[in-house]
Amino acid sequence: MAKSKSEKGSAPANVQYAALPWRVGEDGKLQILLITTRRTRRWIIPKGAPIKGMTAARAAAQEAFEEAGVRGQTLEKPFGSFRFRKTLEGAPDVVCLVKVFLLQVKTQLRFWPESRQRDVVWVEPRQACALVGDEGLRLLIARFASKAAPKGQRGKKARLEILSAAGAEPQTPSAQTEIG
Repeated sequence: MAKSKSEKGSAPANVQYAALPWRVGEDGKLQILLITTRRTRRWIIPKGAPIKGMTAARAAAQEAFEEAGVRGQTLEKPFGSFRFRKTLEGAPDVVCLVKVFLLQVKTQLRFWPESRQRDVVWVEPRQACALVGDEGLRLLIARFASKAAPKGQRGKKARLEILSAAGAEPQTPSAQTEIG
């Protein structure tokens, strides 16, 4: 398949960047934020095409803001990736590679650009895997959850433990993207 340029940025059109929004809930358990697609109402994570002038991590964080109304801290290095078949109206399906960036949610807005077009839900990883239809995304969520299960700790220490356990080295603030 020939790679064409994206309208939004300069990366190939079959590459997307996604945020895996997470937090530690009041009960000390890991939670994942899922959103619905606009057309089919399937549960997914925020994702989209590269955005010109933004790093991949920043583009993923921007998608999380636009599609889910969340802001936080995103590591510059992707946690993993998966492929999915994107169905386009009146065109052949396209296989997309989605690079996924962990986003620790610090703020959730009441209203955001796509708040009237999507539903959002915070769920524990097991439920997220049950809701998500894409096997590649399910496997990625399960991998994150297995490596990142918090042990009842909250705050900065819990964040560092989760990132370390997930295989993402805790980095200095200059190596992280903050939205908000």
